[in-house]
Amino acid sequence: MSSQETERPVLNATRARQGRWGKHIFWVLVIGTLLAAIGMFAAWTFKSADEGPAGTSQETVDGRGFGAPEPVAPTPPDKAP
Repeated sequence: MSSQETERPVLNATRARQGRWGKHIFWVLVIGTLLAAIGMFAAWTFKSADEGPAGTSQETVDGRGFGAPEPVAPTPPDKAP
C-alpha cells in the first residue's frame, strides 16, 4: 500500500464528535415531536372514551367502610361505669 491510500484527515476528538446542523435535522426533530404529540393525543382520546363525560366516572360511596362491623352505640354519661 502506498502512503496516499492510508492517509486520512486528522481531526481532534471534539471536531470528530460534532454533528452537522442543517435543515434536514431540524425537520426530523419537528416531525418526530409532532408525531409524538399526535400519538399522545390519540392515546388520551382513546382512553377518555372509556370514562365518559367528566364527573360521571367517580364511584359512589355509601358510607360503609369496607365490610367493617358497625360501631358500638355510645352510652350516655349518666350510665357510664
